[in-house]
Amino acid sequence: MRWLFSTVISLAVVSASTAFAEQSTYVNERFGTVCTFPDDVFTDRQPEPENGDGQVWLSADGASLTCSGIFNVDEDTPNGFIAGEKASNEPGYMVTYSKAGKDWAVLSGMKDGKIFYERRLFGRDGVIRTVWIDYPSALKSKYDPLVGVIAGSLKGP
Repeated sequence: MRWLFSTVISLAVVSASTAFAEQSTYVNERFGTVCTFPDDVFTDRQPEPENGDGQVWLSADGASLTCSGIFNVDEDTPNGFIAGEKASNEPGYMVTYSKAGKDWAVLSGMKDGKIFYERRLFGRDGVIRTVWIDYPSALKSKYDPLVGVIAGSLKGP
């Protein structure tokens, strides 16, 4: 039984390593936002916006990844952000999960028929750094394992 458990763990580690064999790390020059993602999944880098606040990548199967930053001009907090999003009456938008810490917040749910996951870091430098991933519901089994790893890579200076 111990051998079987060790084999399963070893295969899980190999699978996770294989899934992220080719990675890209994006560093936003304006805000110092950093995120790492599998570049064999998010292959279509979109043009950077003129204001330089972030970057968007698309996948061939309809997913998207955004890594960006904004100035926290409203002095928003993690709990305030979550409360505002839960109160949203935007058509096609529904928060199904949320959690906040001292300087971070995560949300997931549905937007325009896609599953979304958002993680925000509220920096002491007055910048909110965000990673947003959305994907078709039919691809849940493909993207759910990637979401936590990508969102966990979000950081700033």
